[in-house]
Amino acid sequence: MTAEIVLAMLAAAPGARAAPADAPSHLFEGRDLFGLQWVNEPQIRPDGAAVAYVRVGYDLMSDRTRSAIWLVDINTGAQTPLVSTPGTQSALAWSPDGKRLAYVSNAGKERPQLLVRWMATGETARIAELTDAPQELTWSPDGRFIAFTDFLPDEKAKLGTAPAKPEGAEWAAPLGIITDVTYRADGAGYLKPGYTHAFVVSAEGGAPRQLSFGAFNEAGPLSWSPDGRFIFMSGNRTENWRLEPLHTELYQVAVADGALTALTHRAGPKNAPLVAPDGAHIAYLGFDDHLLSYQDAHLYVMDRDGGNPRSLTDGLDRSIQKAVWAGDGRSLYIQYVDRSLGRIARVRLDGHIEPIAQGLAGAGLDRPYTGGTFSAANGAVAFTSGAADRPAELSVAYRGRSKQLTRLNEDLFADKTLGRIEPLAVQSSFDHRPIDAWLVLPPKFDPAKKYPLILEIHGGPFAAYGALFSTDDQLYAAAGYVVVYANPRGSTSYGETFANLIHHDYPSHDFDDLMSVVDAAIARGFVDGQNLFVTGGSGGGVLTAWIVGRSDRFRAAATQKPVINWTSEVLTTDVYTFMPKYWFGKAPWEDPDAYWKHSPLSLVGCVSTPTLVVVGDQDFRTPASDAEQYYQALQLRRVPTALVKVPGASHGGLAGRPSQSAAKASAILAWFDRYRGAPGSKAALGRPAGVDAAEAAATAVCGSREARM
Repeated sequence: MTAEIVLAMLAAAPGARAAPADAPSHLFEGRDLFGLQWVNEPQIRPDGAAVAYVRVGYDLMSDRTRSAIWLVDINTGAQTPLVSTPGTQSALAWSPDGKRLAYVSNAGKERPQLLVRWMATGETARIAELTDAPQELTWSPDGRFIAFTDFLPDEKAKLGTAPAKPEGAEWAAPLGIITDVTYRADGAGYLKPGYTHAFVVSAEGGAPRQLSFGAFNEAGPLSWSPDGRFIFMSGNRTENWRLEPLHTELYQVAVADGALTALTHRAGPKNAPLVAPDGAHIAYLGFDDHLLSYQDAHLYVMDRDGGNPRSLTDGLDRSIQKAVWAGDGRSLYIQYVDRSLGRIARVRLDGHIEPIAQGLAGAGLDRPYTGGTFSAANGAVAFTSGAADRPAELSVAYRGRSKQLTRLNEDLFADKTLGRIEPLAVQSSFDHRPIDAWLVLPPKFDPAKKYPLILEIHGGPFAAYGALFSTDDQLYAAAGYVVVYANPRGSTSYGETFANLIHHDYPSHDFDDLMSVVDAAIARGFVDGQNLFVTGGSGGGVLTAWIVGRSDRFRAAATQKPVINWTSEVLTTDVYTFMPKYWFGKAPWEDPDAYWKHSPLSLVGCVSTPTLVVVGDQDFRTPASDAEQYYQALQLRRVPTALVKVPGASHGGLAGRPSQSAAKASAILAWFDRYRGAPGSKAALGRPAGVDAAEAAATAVCGSREARM
């Protein structure tokens, strides 16, 4: 039976709760995903009076995202469509005078191209003929040029010579020869050989001119010197750069002749250089690399020549995600997440921090991850804002006040009753640390009733959830479940110490945190402690598999895109140059016991919980081979299981297509409904029936293993 058939059967199984076609549903359903819209890439005009943004939604017929560019007047809120041609629009960048807008578009199913729109006339022109999608568009201060990064193909590796093919013959495809250290990436697949370099092109059109060269990669955002003579960028040009993913430096490249100068020489990443308006300083993001599993990015400022670098945010203990110079050149706007809440603040060169706005939200829909982005001009800040009941909208902050400019989903949700989100106070049973958690209550929630509970666990593990909109959690709540999610130890936005409580020790006591979250939910009185379920993706998939290996309190589980065997994971993932060095400190063959100790596969002999395994068949981050290991191990153990492989889906794109996102959630609900008991009924758990003597001996170690952890 194919995974696609399994997915269809589960989605159609009793418990999927599809509303009759002749009756409108007031609950959030899978088909409602196609009606969602959200804001991305808000770019405030240099005069601060209007914001261009990318409005994103789904196309029903193609089952993919579609986007358009809109303009919003900040004072009146009036909206005007700028680019609505079918396709994908991105990388918005205003000219310094605000009279032109550059962007990248693949309209008409062409390869992505660099376009400029003249705002006064509404005319748009293609500025350059490019073979790949340009990134990081940046205007020169005088508006005459646009700098960008672009991929430049290189020759494929060769090894030997194939026989000459006769004309008209139908031979097998030629051999694929791979020699690069990084040869595939999640979401991109197998990479074409080549390098990413900086280019510049006339803003009135012409042939792009390459500025950087060599067998290296440069990255943006790019930044111009005020006189337009130099461009600043980050990159790694050390001899061993392919195996040192975090060792980036800042470079200055001369626009006239491409002369390249390194400005930094310190261990650790230096990214996103930003030249001050007066050209006297350069700000950037980075940290001194101490080989920790998680390290906060700080905001640094250095002199124009690279001298006197100093951190402005050492006292914040939060990771800076983005920075933008204020017009006065004496302060910068920064974005960070503080205890699950996205914030924007203004930091002076003396390190003083002043709050500007809060409530940022990102472009992800399926789970309630923190995120978002912003831009600033003329004292105003435009940002993507979110709420528990809506995806990201556009807001603006000015002179201490914030206001929301868009309400893209009001029609969709006008007659829908969503699950209400409320905070849940938790203390870990392990060390009594406070753990942030939230409950999603079913529509028409009645506190006098008993509801089944889904523990939904975030990935990363270095990431954070917040009180934000989530399609998965809303679908679970609409099906009658209380959902609980949390930020256990290892989560970001609580400081480096909290995140590194799992340094070289993951999974570990995050298990205790999550069990405390479940206990706190049950203590509220409306959760049926005999009807508990657990799921999570990526790092949440790891913890789901870890939990059912250590506890049989859950009736069923769904582990999504998990790591099951750390040895196989780090040797097949697309980030294999990073994981051994930072997450374990040693390679698998140097310390196999540490890898096995933290692998959920080591606990599979203790699993009795019916467990669904879900993965994308193009997942290069936690490859499908790990999910298949777990599925086959559960089959050998005679534990009820099923394997759902989402066709064409990467790790980051498991919920990228709305039909698959809805079907995946429905499959998980169908699996849980299969094992859901009547309210208050005792869970029929325990070891699988029919286990032979060898299996019984293997399961006997579960108690002693539990005691050691």
